[in-house]
Amino acid sequence: MNRGSCLCGAVQFEAGPFDSMVHCHCSICRRHHGAMFATFLTGAADSFRWLAGQDAVVVHRSSAKGLRPFCRTCGSVVPTVLPEIGIAFIPAGNLEGDPGLRPSRHMFASSGAAWFPITDGLPQSEKFPPGFEDGESVDSPALPPPKSGTVRGRCLCGDVAFELAGQPEVVQNCHCSRCRRARSAAHATNAFFRRDQLTWVRGEEHVASFALPGAKRFGQDFCRRCGSPVARAIASTGFVVVPCGSLDDPPGRFPRGHIFTGS
Repeated sequence: MNRGSCLCGAVQFEAGPFDSMVHCHCSICRRHHGAMFATFLTGAADSFRWLAGQDAVVVHRSSAKGLRPFCRTCGSVVPTVLPEIGIAFIPAGNLEGDPGLRPSRHMFASSGAAWFPITDGLPQSEKFPPGFEDGESVDSPALPPPKSGTVRGRCLCGDVAFELAGQPEVVQNCHCSRCRRARSAAHATNAFFRRDQLTWVRGEEHVASFALPGAKRFGQDFCRRCGSPVARAIASTGFVVVPCGSLDDPPGRFPRGHIFTGS
């Protein structure tokens, strides 16, 4: 069995053994996690157990078939358990230890952001892998034409939207345990803009903010309705941390590297 939790620790669970691990690049996963791809493990639903905090789980229905659960306190994506088909989907970034499997493929590979290409040799599927064809549609609504010099972002449900003028100071991949648990993903990809570059288009009042106790400035801002991470202003630094999975447009810079790779 493998234990896992959300960023704040309110939601805890154990699951396993697992049958598979895959990376998903669909636009819904990217926006809901705020990451450039999500990594899921699958296992039997009857081997999954909530240990704490099930009452803290909010479920956003992203489509007729799509359920997107998250912690109401910190916004971390949490497992989706579907007893009717006997499967539990576990976001790998929430696990405390090594689950013993490695990713077997990329699915919805062509839906990934063009500025963040897949660089490994794993098999790639354009849709769901065999056995999961009856899953959620991942079609995204059409976006308005891009605005020159502006990077747009929004949450999955669309309640929250923002714009950033110009380019970020830096874009970076972070593998620290806090980022992995916050985004429920293999790593976070964050863009750092100055505060004066951020404009809220709508929904700032729908943003929940979580500050991790004991951390100097780490936290996560997310949409209360769907749980998607959104831009977070850090008053002490004058910067805005933007989860790149929330972006509609390329940020204008490529990631300059990976940090906290030892984690």
